[in-house]
Amino acid sequence: MPDSPVPPPPADTVALQRRTVAVLSAGQVLGGLAFGATISLGAVLAAEISGDEALSGLATAAVTLGAAAVAVPLAALARRRGRRVSLATGMVIALAGVIVVVGATALRSFPLLLVAFALIGAGQAANLQTRFAAADLATDRTRGRDLSIVVWATTIGAVLGPNLVGPGEALGGVVGMPPLTGPYLFTVVGQLLAIVLYLTALRPDPLLLAQRLAAQRPGAWSTAIAHSDRPIPARYAIIAIAGAHGVMVSVMAMTPVHLLHHGATLTIIGLTISLHIAGMYALSPVFGILADRWGRTPTILLGQVLLAASLVVAAAGQDVTGAVTVALVLLGLGWSASTVAASALLTEASGEAQRPTRQGRSDLTMNLVGAGGAIAAGGILAWIGYGGLALTALIIVLVVSALAPLGRRGRVADDPVASTSPN
Repeated sequence: MPDSPVPPPPADTVALQRRTVAVLSAGQVLGGLAFGATISLGAVLAAEISGDEALSGLATAAVTLGAAAVAVPLAALARRRGRRVSLATGMVIALAGVIVVVGATALRSFPLLLVAFALIGAGQAANLQTRFAAADLATDRTRGRDLSIVVWATTIGAVLGPNLVGPGEALGGVVGMPPLTGPYLFTVVGQLLAIVLYLTALRPDPLLLAQRLAAQRPGAWSTAIAHSDRPIPARYAIIAIAGAHGVMVSVMAMTPVHLLHHGATLTIIGLTISLHIAGMYALSPVFGILADRWGRTPTILLGQVLLAASLVVAAAGQDVTGAVTVALVLLGLGWSASTVAASALLTEASGEAQRPTRQGRSDLTMNLVGAGGAIAAGGILAWIGYGGLALTALIIVLVVSALAPLGRRGRVADDPVASTSPN
């Protein structure tokens, strides 16, 4: 059944946006559930199949690079066919990756395992693009909030996913799956449910409907959704997202190693990372509301302040486990504020024709910077230590903060949306 060619009246569109956010949030929970199990097992499987613990990090790297590789193609597909098809396609590719993981484990093939994890990265790319889908029909007053609700939903899957490893392994043993692959049964179920959810419930497609509203411009409602194109603020938003992600990944990735070398137990390390993840997602709706009320650029700057505070605490208290834990919480909060506000800015600074392409480029850049940051962080940690790594990352924060005026460029008095936008 094709999407309706006639836009519904504004009251119906408001209800549709609420339902769209609910569907995307549910899909994010299912996707996060699947991805949580992958992250928990990826390094273990890589070490087991390769026979070398030094190669265990390649599993996460493969997922990240896979997500980067499909970010732009999925965005292009969204532009042509809508979010519904694009998100479902990403999940289908990831589902194929899960099946290949089981096969690679049975065959004990490490190269095939890395290919499988790269395919699973497509699911991560789809999960990232759900936040933009939540903003397609949102207005200036609610764009940050709607986007952040979908980001928050990631918390549920991220927490539940790793906790299903034990039951999944027991279930996999019953059905005769290779060791360490049983939890992927839950991943398969999660992916399938997400695919069905997107294909059946995400109607009419939010991006296609937003494009029709932009073309027809029947009134104030459509102009609150569709903005004139402002490439400079859009580019700044991409820089802010990538910068926050690079800082977060580089410091977070090296924290377990640093704490372990300073005598912290695995329990303490796990608690620190859990609190960091909570900082990344749990308060995202708060930052979404702030972005709607204060403005996108001020909230991005708030994120930079939190990131800077995190890095200073990490450098000053690098030998104190409690201080490092506080730094990781602040790191997650800074990432959340910057990512939510910058994603909203990127959406509304892009005309309808440019939105999907720029959003895909943003996710591509974000993943590449994150992967590069994680790789570089190891060398920096070995060279100048954890405190030196934190102070090096601080340079990125200062650059993003200095470029903040670009986030306000291009607002003109004769544009009714730009002149009333909270940017």
